[in-house]
Amino acid sequence: MIKWRGIEFRLHPLFVLVMLASVATGRFLELAVLFLIVLIHELGHVAVGIGFGWTFKEVKLLPFGGVAEVEEAGALPAREEAWVAIAGPLQNVWLGAAGWLAGQAGWVDAAWAHEFVRANLLVCCFNLLPILPLDGGKLLQAWISLYVPFHRTLVWCARISLAFSAAIVAASFVPLLYGDLLQLNLLAIGLFLCYSNWHHLRSVPYLFLRFLMHRASRSERHFDTGVLARPIVISESRPVSAALRLFMKEGYHLVYVMKRGRIAKVVPEGAVIEGILSRLTPGNADFRFFM
Repeated sequence: MIKWRGIEFRLHPLFVLVMLASVATGRFLELAVLFLIVLIHELGHVAVGIGFGWTFKEVKLLPFGGVAEVEEAGALPAREEAWVAIAGPLQNVWLGAAGWLAGQAGWVDAAWAHEFVRANLLVCCFNLLPILPLDGGKLLQAWISLYVPFHRTLVWCARISLAFSAAIVAASFVPLLYGDLLQLNLLAIGLFLCYSNWHHLRSVPYLFLRFLMHRASRSERHFDTGVLARPIVISESRPVSAALRLFMKEGYHLVYVMKRGRIAKVVPEGAVIEGILSRLTPGNADFRFFM
């Protein structure tokens, strides 16, 4: 475990399995280089996140990147999420460039420089795949959230991530068609991503609830600077809670309840959220609103 600025960096069990396999095959030096690349990759995310005022609790290091636990998750602007997501692959760009220059200058062995550049390229490109929790998946989610209600964004991104994860599992079997060996590393990563996104899809109601809980406090800050409200129109025959799934991540909403073509009442989003959260007592945790 590494601790930096109060943030704990831990090895994910998948990374531990890779470590054991590397030791067994005598490739410990390659593993040490991979660990350094992944660590710098994650430090790029953390440094930019801290610059935006994010509070990181823990970072779990994986063979291809890491998963950061952020205290403000669900209440972060899409623009900040995009910058933090791209900060990781950018570290691999400069690391790869530095390794190539060092090899060209003769400061390090040319073969080692080639493998170092290749490792950074693989980590960078793999992380840009549209799969959560990879950086590409986070970029995709930030972009979709600008145009699609956030509940739908969570569902779509989980399904897209699950589909691409299954494609990685399928790709690990392709060498068998040509008489080669099964790609065990790719299979392990693909299965991990499949499980992670299957669990993520099932957790959408809880993730959306967390989004609403943070939004209730975040909405108050909009009033200090002024904001154009986005209207949501629903029929009086439907419960006001139906508007929740139409909330956009960015902006502020006013819910217009219509009766016979006329506005019956206007409800600010804070009142809608408070009304729903007040029903979620410990003995009555009904998540039907968030499904």
